[in-house]
Amino acid sequence: MTYPSNQIPTETDLINGCINRDPEMQKLLYDRFSSKMYGVCLRYIENPEDANDVMQEGFIKVYKNLSKFRGEGSFEGWIRRIFIHTSIEHYRKKVKLFNVTEVAENTIEDDNLSALDSLAVKDILSIVNELTPGYKAVFNMHVIEGYSHKEISQVLGITEGTSKSQLARAKGVLKKIIEKRFGQTESK
Repeated sequence: MTYPSNQIPTETDLINGCINRDPEMQKLLYDRFSSKMYGVCLRYIENPEDANDVMQEGFIKVYKNLSKFRGEGSFEGWIRRIFIHTSIEHYRKKVKLFNVTEVAENTIEDDNLSALDSLAVKDILSIVNELTPGYKAVFNMHVIEGYSHKEISQVLGITEGTSKSQLARAKGVLKKIIEKRFGQTESK
């Protein structure tokens, strides 16, 4: 099927075309979402080549599972979830999370946000890449993607307490990096 070059296909056109394995529609879907989904992959995977591989794997999953999209919620959100899960699968193969006991969770204070509040989102994302993989995954999922600790625990196979603990520790590490790099200190 050749799609008229002066028309932009609707999401329904893209979905139906990809379900019917139309290479033109597959390319249009890829072109429409690849840069955003590559950004999602980079939030979880430091190496750009690995992130590109994960992105390709994510698109294969999107194409294979398009018939399962029920039209509930946004199409982009549905695609994003596939890429988050694909990135996390890759991450889980490479890294083990540092397990923190439930007792340790209660001793970590969450007073680290004010240092983060003063930076632009792009600055934070750049600094987040310096976190250890475990901290980075939980921080990205909770703060950037909006996952609850319960959802994080299910996806990563950790306890909710470990997720909360990893997030608090990630914020602490971010605060130290920011203070060191930008000379910002908290007055207490």
